[in-house]
Amino acid sequence: MDHLPRRLAFITIAILATLAFGTVGFVVIDHYPVFDAFYMTLITVTTVGYGEIRPLSHAGRVFNSFLIFFGATVMLLAVGAMTQTVIELELNQFFGKRRVKGMVDRLENHFIVCGYGRVGRGAAEELSSASELFVVIDHSEERVERAMKAGILAVVGDATHDDVLLEVGISKAKGLIATLASDADNLFLILSAKALNSRLHLSARIDEETSEQKMLRAGADFVVAPYKSTGHRMAQALIKPHVQQFMDFTAQGVGPDIGIEQVKVSTRSSFAGQTLAHVEIQKTLGLIVLAVRKADGTMLFNPPSEQMIGAGDHVIVMGESGGLRKLEQMLMGASS
Repeated sequence: MDHLPRRLAFITIAILATLAFGTVGFVVIDHYPVFDAFYMTLITVTTVGYGEIRPLSHAGRVFNSFLIFFGATVMLLAVGAMTQTVIELELNQFFGKRRVKGMVDRLENHFIVCGYGRVGRGAAEELSSASELFVVIDHSEERVERAMKAGILAVVGDATHDDVLLEVGISKAKGLIATLASDADNLFLILSAKALNSRLHLSARIDEETSEQKMLRAGADFVVAPYKSTGHRMAQALIKPHVQQFMDFTAQGVGPDIGIEQVKVSTRSSFAGQTLAHVEIQKTLGLIVLAVRKADGTMLFNPPSEQMIGAGDHVIVMGESGGLRKLEQMLMGASS
């Protein structure tokens, strides 16, 4: 739809040029006052047919004849172009909504980002970089349009309404990120989402620290206070700059080929029941094992090489993407 502004600009310029041309013509040829010349041009090109407001000379009538033909043609083209523009906008909106609905209906095992403000945009960017399927919900048409221009699947709606959540496939989703404007809205959203899909993993943003326990009781798995965490990071950057630099490194990486990943040990993997030394994660794959999250929820940081890994455990590692992919293939079922 990038051609629409150019089309509207062309219509406006054509109409203004016609009015200016007629006004100047009547002033020069029959010495009309400027306003009378403009008014005469206006009723001529719009084919109103009030008649001559002042007597015209032979030269003036010849000019007016040309103006009638030229002006009426311009006005008809303008009306046609405006009509075409309105129809195109309506059709694009209609088919655009159908296309988005079709894409949303096909989503499965995806994430739902509720709210496309500053925090929501950050969450969407992270999901995009991880190549995850997700859809954004926001009540603002302007924000939804902004998301779609960024190549993100988005719908207009109130995320606290069950019908909107059902529309984006919450029953088939695996996670939801609540970044609405207020803690009350996020709390209500968490309650609604958990009722619609009890298996859903939920992450919520809060403004007030007192809301954290309420969110957790409502069913949120993770609660984030962005303003508090930002304050901690700012102070940490001054007190322990090298620690903060490392934290930024682990969060953002130093390039597209380095990252942190969690890899689940599958029951099909021949490495289930083996030690980290047997897998040779660092020696063969060049990866650093940061932690192991056991199936019972216990988190072991900097585990020793003799640490046993079992089915259902998650190994949290950092390194190049090639090594991360190989480790995932190994722990998800490939044999040694």
